[in-house]
Amino acid sequence: MSAVPRPATTDFEALDACHQQILEHLGLLAALAVQVETAGVDALAQQRAAVIEAFFSGSSRQHHLDEEKQVFAPLLIRGDAELAALVRMLQQDHGWIEENWLELAPQLRAIALGNTWIESAEFQHNVEVFHDLCRGHIELEEKMIYPEARTMLARSGARMPP
Repeated sequence: MSAVPRPATTDFEALDACHQQILEHLGLLAALAVQVETAGVDALAQQRAAVIEAFFSGSSRQHHLDEEKQVFAPLLIRGDAELAALVRMLQQDHGWIEENWLELAPQLRAIALGNTWIESAEFQHNVEVFHDLCRGHIELEEKMIYPEARTMLARSGARMPP
């Protein structure tokens, strides 16, 4: 098997750190959903919603783009059908996460602006779906895909960033 070319910029520490940030923001999102349901939209809810929306609209989306280019693409060209199927499933997850985000983001922006038209049951549902999708996705990446990508990088003789 020949070495698969890969970008020299794959930084698993940064990808792992972003996963931790995603998990932290998912926790904030879950707490916000409870707050909106029990106490309504107040100044704290507005502040939390703005922070959460900015993170998932920016850093989290960029993280998915980085994974697609730096981790998924090299694994897909490796020629391992089972691994390729897993990577394609994770790519599909990115699509589902984005689709759910497109439902959730306007609700968060509305909360950030102090709007109270949010239907708390619908918001809670969207939060739960988004939470579950992201957590399951991260778990699969960290248990299966990242270790495989690290091994492939080591075998190709490329040097991992510090």
